[in-house]
Amino acid sequence: MNQGTNRLKKELIIQKLADAVGQEQLFANEKMSAHTTFRVGGVADIFVEIKDRIQLEKVLTILKSENLCVPNRDFYLIGNGSNLLVSDQGLRGVVLHLSKEYSHIAVNGNTLVCEAGCTLAAIARRAYECGLTGFEFAAGIPGSLGGAIVMNAGAYDGEMKQVVKSVRLMTPDAEIIEKSAEEMHFSYRHSILKEQELIVLDVTIELSPGDQTKIREKMDELAFKRRDKQPLEYPSAGSTFKRPEGYFAAKLIDDAGLRGFSIGGAQVSEKHCGFVINKGNATASDIYALICEIQKRVKESSGVMIEPEVILLGDF
Repeated sequence: MNQGTNRLKKELIIQKLADAVGQEQLFANEKMSAHTTFRVGGVADIFVEIKDRIQLEKVLTILKSENLCVPNRDFYLIGNGSNLLVSDQGLRGVVLHLSKEYSHIAVNGNTLVCEAGCTLAAIARRAYECGLTGFEFAAGIPGSLGGAIVMNAGAYDGEMKQVVKSVRLMTPDAEIIEKSAEEMHFSYRHSILKEQELIVLDVTIELSPGDQTKIREKMDELAFKRRDKQPLEYPSAGSTFKRPEGYFAAKLIDDAGLRGFSIGGAQVSEKHCGFVINKGNATASDIYALICEIQKRVKESSGVMIEPEVILLGDF
C-alpha cells in the first residue's frame, strides 16, 4: 500500500470515527507520553476518547465492518495508562481511551456498580463515604478499574478478585455479556481478559458495612506506607515486575546489585528496587533496555527469571 493510499485510508477512518463520537473526541498523531504514567511513548495514529457504552459500540462496529486497523489488531484500548510502556515509535492504528466521563458509580446497599473508566481511588472514596469496607487496599493504586480487572490488580494483601461480584463486558463484535467473578478466572496478575479480547464495561463490587473512622484510618495508613516506601515523586508504572513464587522481586533486584542502576534516563529506584522510574528524560527504549538488563542480571545472580508486570504496546 503506497503512501497516498495510506493517507486516504487514515482520512476515511478519521471521518467515520468523527461521525460516531464527535470531532472534539478524536485526535490524530496524539502523543502517548501524555497518557501513560511512565510519561514516555511516541504518537498514536488515531486517538479516540470514549465517553459511554453507546460510543464504544459505535466505534467497534465501524472498526469491525470496515477492517480499518492494523493487521492482527483491531485497536488498542487504554484506561489510565498506569501499567503500560508504549514504544517510542508510537502506535499504528486506533487507540481507544476510556475517558474520565466513563466513570459513573451507582450504589445499592453493599454493592457498587462502577464503570470501567473509574479510578480505583474514586471507588475507594465512594466506598468510604458510604461506610463500606473491603476496598481500602486499592485506594492508592493509580490505575482505572478496567485495567485493574484485566490484571487482577492488588496491593497490601488485597486483590480485585476478593471484591468483584460480576463484570459486564463487550466483545469485539459489540455484543454485551456478563461473567461472574468465578468465570473471570482471576489469579495473580491475571484474568480471562489476558486470554480473550473482551472490554470491561462496568463491574459490580460487593463490600461490607464498616466503621467510617476505621476505614479512613486504614486508607491513611496505607497511603503513608506508599509515600514512605515508594518513589511516587517520579513517573513509573508502579511495581515493574511480578512477584516470583517464593521470592520478592525487589529483593532479588537489590541482591543483584542493581539499586540505582541506570540506562539513559531510566533507573532502578534507590528507594524501592521493584520500581523502574523515569528520572525525567527517559525514553521507552531506555526503560525497556533497563527491564531486560534487570532480568538478565537477576537470572545470573539468583537463577530466577523475573517477569515484567508492565504491558508493552508497540514495537520494541
